[in-house]
Amino acid sequence: MNGDFSGDFGLVASPRRWHPKPVQVIENPAAFQAAARSAPRPLVLVPTMGALHEGHRALVRRARELAGPHGTVAVSIFVNPIQFDRASDLTAYPQPLDADLSACRDDGVDLAFTPQAAAIYFPDRSVTVTESSLSQHLCGATRPGHFDGVCTVVLKLFNLSGAGAAVFGEKDFQQLAVIRRMVRDLDVPVEIVSHPTIREADGLAMSSRNVRLLPEHRADAPRIRRALLAARELFQAGEHSAKTVADSARTHLEQSPFLKLDYLAVVDEETLQPVDTIQRPAVLAAAAFYGEVRLIDHVRLVDR
Repeated sequence: MNGDFSGDFGLVASPRRWHPKPVQVIENPAAFQAAARSAPRPLVLVPTMGALHEGHRALVRRARELAGPHGTVAVSIFVNPIQFDRASDLTAYPQPLDADLSACRDDGVDLAFTPQAAAIYFPDRSVTVTESSLSQHLCGATRPGHFDGVCTVVLKLFNLSGAGAAVFGEKDFQQLAVIRRMVRDLDVPVEIVSHPTIREADGLAMSSRNVRLLPEHRADAPRIRRALLAARELFQAGEHSAKTVADSARTHLEQSPFLKLDYLAVVDEETLQPVDTIQRPAVLAAAAFYGEVRLIDHVRLVDR
C-alpha cells in the first residue's frame, strides 16, 4: 500500500477537471474486449460494483489523469455475485446504473463495461483464483470465499481490458494488498495504482453501503474513524502493544448502542498477519455492522 491519509479525516474529492464526453456503454464481454483492445493507449481500468459515490469518482479522475487526454479510461460496473458471503447483502446492493453512467460521462470515462453475471460466468465454471496468505484474516476470516470472488473477477477484467494500469481505493486495503499479490504472483502485466480513502466531512469513509444506514446509525458511524484515530494517537505516544492499542479503540466502539463489531485487529502492513507487538508498520483495521450494513475502515500505525 502506498500513501497515508491526509489530515485527520482523509482526502476529499477533487473538483471536476474534464468536460463531459460520450461514454461507450458495452454489456457483452467479447464486445468490450474488442473495444478495449483497439482503444488508444494507455488504457486505465477502474473496476467498480457501481453505486458510484465521490470515492469512486476520485478513482476515475485519477485514472483520467494517468491516461491523459489521448488515452482511454474504462470503468467496469458489475455487482459480482461470487464475492458476496450474504445473499441479503447482494440483494440489497444498490444498482443506480443511469446515475453511474452520468457520473462516468462527467468524469471523462471512455468505456463503461456493464455486464450481467450470466455473461461473465459460465454456468459450469470450475476455475477460481485463490490467494492463501493475505486473505486469511480480517475480512477474509469472516467472509469465506470473498477474496476468491474478488480475485477471479478482477483477473477476468484485466484479461478482457488489456489495461496497462488499474486504480483501486485504499479504503479496501486488504483487497488492494490481495490484488497486488495476485498480480505479482501470476505475472499479470498491469500496474496497480492506489488512491487514498475519500471521506465524508465527519470522517466516515465513503461507501456505497452508507446510503442504507438508518439516520441514527449514520449519525453514530463516524465513531469508527474517531476510535481508530484515538488508538493511533496512543501508539504514536509510545504504546506498542497491539492488544492495548486495539482495546483503546474497542472501548470507544462498544459505547455505541447500535454498532456490532465484526473484527478489530492489528496486522502487519506488508503480510497482513496479526502482530502482538508493533515493531514495524502495521494497520489497525475494523469492520462493524449497523443492522445489516457492514462498514470497514482502518488506520496505518507508523512511527512519526
